Amino acid sequence: MSRAEPLADIVPLPARRSPARAALAALRPRQWVKNLLLFAGILFAAKLGDPGRWLEAVAAFIAYCAASSAAYLVNDVRDADDDRRHPVKRRRPVAARELAERQALGLACLLAVASLLLVAVLGMPSLALLAAFGALQAGYTLRLKQLVLVDVVVIAGLFVVRAAAGAAAVDVRISPWLLVCTGLLALFLALGKRRAELLLVEGSVTRGRAVLDGYSLALVDQLLAVVAAATIAAYTVYTLTARDTWALAATIPFVVFGLFRYLLLLHRRSAGEEPENVLLGDGPILATVAAWAATCAVILR
Repeated sequence: MSRAEPLADIVPLPARRSPARAALAALRPRQWVKNLLLFAGILFAAKLGDPGRWLEAVAAFIAYCAASSAAYLVNDVRDADDDRRHPVKRRRPVAARELAERQALGLACLLAVASLLLVAVLGMPSLALLAAFGALQAGYTLRLKQLVLVDVVVIAGLFVVRAAAGAAAVDVRISPWLLVCTGLLALFLALGKRRAELLLVEGSVTRGRAVLDGYSLALVDQLLAVVAAATIAAYTVYTLTARDTWALAATIPFVVFGLFRYLLLLHRRSAGEEPENVLLGDGPILATVAAWAATCAVILR
């Protein structure tokens, strides 16, 4: 054996990102897909042809993207030491020391102020909902994410606030059943994320987040089944009560297939630790979401 052979086992380190690229990555732009929920109000209120309401919805979307990124920056500063021991999260800019903690916190403050200024022009209800969103995010970062079951319920609550904020921004009423569906679907995705995290640390010397000690694959799988069934039931009730016609019931198969497809991916590929990657990277799910949105737009026009 030559003395040079061991060099073949050396894995090169990823290239270090520039400060600008590191800051952009720290904002987690892929996560902004969650804020598309801000457009639910204008869609389900059948106001797609109103340019003024579109401007309000876009302003709310940008504000929540800024607020979300501010929360991610604060979270990454707080969890930097733990993230450095995680096989995936150690590549986050703050954990990788590509973005200084002081810079991350300064950027978070700028984004938070920008989000408040944007929603201030939309009225007090929008401002109150953004404040509630920020309070939930802060509570989650500081303590709630360490509490079993409470962590996933808070995540679901953040999505409900987004949906309500989208309706408040364009001054339309949103069905309570749609808010229930939103919360249940978010809970489903959060549980899927916990399942993927459990598989990631299973049999590994790397310890995941502390809250995982309170979960098990059997428990999460049972909860996923219950929440999936509840989501389908709630969405069915919504489609039958939201309007004078039952035409929206035609979209139920899309919801059922989407949930089943996601469960399949969770079990087949151990996907789900980053739900937005599944939603953006799986062809059948993308096609299902597009078909659902197009069908809703035709029915609600």
